[in-house]
Amino acid sequence: MSDLAFLSATELADLIRTRELSSEDLLRHYLDRVDRYNPEINAIVVDLREQALVLARDADAATARGETWGPLHGVPMTVKESYKVAGTPTTHGKVEWKNEIATEDAESIKKLKQAGAIIFGKTNVPLALADFQSYNAIYGTTNNPWDLTRSPGGSSGGSAVALATGMSALEIGSDIGASIRNPAHYCGVYGHKPTYGIVPYRGHLLPGIVQPGDISVAGPLA
Repeated sequence: MSDLAFLSATELADLIRTRELSSEDLLRHYLDRVDRYNPEINAIVVDLREQALVLARDADAATARGETWGPLHGVPMTVKESYKVAGTPTTHGKVEWKNEIATEDAESIKKLKQAGAIIFGKTNVPLALADFQSYNAIYGTTNNPWDLTRSPGGSSGGSAVALATGMSALEIGSDIGASIRNPAHYCGVYGHKPTYGIVPYRGHLLPGIVQPGDISVAGPLA
């Protein structure tokens, strides 16, 4: 079963679509791995499992009816803490933002959900997303899964660790000067910095800012 955790998101979506695998069973498989590995490495810092399990059962019921929510139908995933997910804190690791609870999803999160993905957690970041490690005073330190004495990189460090340990099928990070690429390299996964402006950034930045004024982008890790 451990191999299942490391299949690509598209492979997992195909297994769910053909009913060889249920979304709920896959989510529970990832959650079992979270419970086993996350306490030591501290990658997933916001837990959304209860609402995710409801959505997974809904996805399986839709599959049984011959319906699909999109190309990621029923695929469980985690997202970088800095993306707004309704009902969760979005702190960027800043203590003064600890009680900032999002009232709506970031645009990229909306699009992932529209594609059928099921978000079950948020992953750790450094303070202000501004370091090649992943520590902040709210959530603590994320460790490199290959050597717990070393850093997983940053700022999408929790994202890369969640994938490298088989705790998540897919991730979305953000990158100015290697915040996707650096932790992907440190943890042995893949990360992509897309062309500026292709992936919507609203909901990742301060209120009222739609698109960053520099080379910051949203992008996937897998």
